[in-house]
Amino acid sequence: MHPNLHLFIAVIWVTSEILLSRLLRSSQSDKTRADKQSLRIIWITIMIALPLAHFLSWQLSWPISTSALVPDIGLGLIVAGMLFRFTAIYTLGRYFTVDVAIRADHKIVKSGMYRYLRHPSYLGMLISFFGNALAFNSWIAVLIGFLPVLGAVLYRMKIEEELLISNFGQEYLDYKKGTWRLIPFVY
Repeated sequence: MHPNLHLFIAVIWVTSEILLSRLLRSSQSDKTRADKQSLRIIWITIMIALPLAHFLSWQLSWPISTSALVPDIGLGLIVAGMLFRFTAIYTLGRYFTVDVAIRADHKIVKSGMYRYLRHPSYLGMLISFFGNALAFNSWIAVLIGFLPVLGAVLYRMKIEEELLISNFGQEYLDYKKGTWRLIPFVY
């Protein structure tokens, strides 16, 4: 493992998420805000799960593989997930908010990644978290640092889709029929 490189990537990753959280929130002028504390749940989950996973993965040896490539693949996945997430955010443009909200002139984006996936931003986030577990080459990091975040994100997607259905009705239901929720050809 490359601890300095992992730390450098992790700092960029966390800093980018903090900036997104600060800069891209919904405003009072937005039509509907229905986050139901999901942003807070995600952040609390991350703030508990990641340090605990890192600490326990250093203390307990339960490697995913004996291959030295696994941590390198993990670091690559962190970066790939970040890039995937940023591309999804860029595609949504002004409709992206870190909290679940509908803008006054909101439209369902069906271009780019959104032609195939309803939640590519979350997929990018999850790829990064899974990559982080691989970077530690630890099943503990998968169990404690990835699975709880996955659960929080799935809860968030449920809330988001309920809001989109309540605002867009049949248009969103039709969009759902033609797209994958998170993983192409799987889910």
